[in-house]
Amino acid sequence: MNPKNKGLGRGLGAIFEIEGKDLPAKKSNHAFEEVEIASVVPNPKQPRTHFDEQALGELAESIRTLGVIQPLTVKKEDDGKYTIISGERRWRASQLAGLETVPVYIREADDQHVLEMSIVENIQRQDLNAIEVALSLQRLVDECSLTQDSLGERIGKKRSTVANYMRLLKLPVEIQLAIREELISMGHARALITVESPELQVALLKKIIKKGLSVRQVEEMVKMLNTPKPTKEEIEEEYPEEYVKLVEQLEKVFTQEISIKKNNKGGGKIVIGFESDEDIREFIRKFDRAIR
Repeated sequence: MNPKNKGLGRGLGAIFEIEGKDLPAKKSNHAFEEVEIASVVPNPKQPRTHFDEQALGELAESIRTLGVIQPLTVKKEDDGKYTIISGERRWRASQLAGLETVPVYIREADDQHVLEMSIVENIQRQDLNAIEVALSLQRLVDECSLTQDSLGERIGKKRSTVANYMRLLKLPVEIQLAIREELISMGHARALITVESPELQVALLKKIIKKGLSVRQVEEMVKMLNTPKPTKEEIEEEYPEEYVKLVEQLEKVFTQEISIKKNNKGGGKIVIGFESDEDIREFIRKFDRAIR
């Protein structure tokens, strides 16, 4: 089978190259299976009937590049088919992407308590990475209708800890893969969560991997990005009244935007803005008239 038609995420080597070498792939500890996509069928009782075509197309493009990051949950039927319990959107996008197989969790027991206990037991394993824990928590939410409070009680963790794990699943798939392949830590990922733009999140991920940045360095970098720059009015308000008057008088003569940049040593410079060479020529003409 052509490997690009397999559903499981194939690792960041598909999109990143550091110093000309593919990034190392790590083995996953997920207890899922790859099944033929043709053997998977939607749940006839699925309450969701509308799927946004554009969003499906975007997900399909991601799946073509990176594979299916979060396996579907299915129930095996007597006829050999697999009915989707959760993940129909991923299944539809995988079909659009041309996959031949998809990764699935197979739920064979109807006993809700047995399922819940098996997932909780899986979470308690020490060798799971943060994304694997987050996916297991999401299964408890999807299949066992548990809240974050009840999740915390069952796994012996605070609600805030549960929330932090589950927020990882909202990050771009490139970052989720980096966590799974142990290229960044959960601390790095938590810092990236506060960045609003997914594109910027991925750009920062590349910088983290390439430069080997620590969690503290990433937190400082994100803090600077999220700190709003002061406006011209805010800067001018901090200057003495004489500075403001000087700018006002100069703008009356030269019309161009003029500002004062002051440094920490008490000095600074007067900055005259311009948009074209003609602005410069006009400035010279006005300057000549002003000094005559």
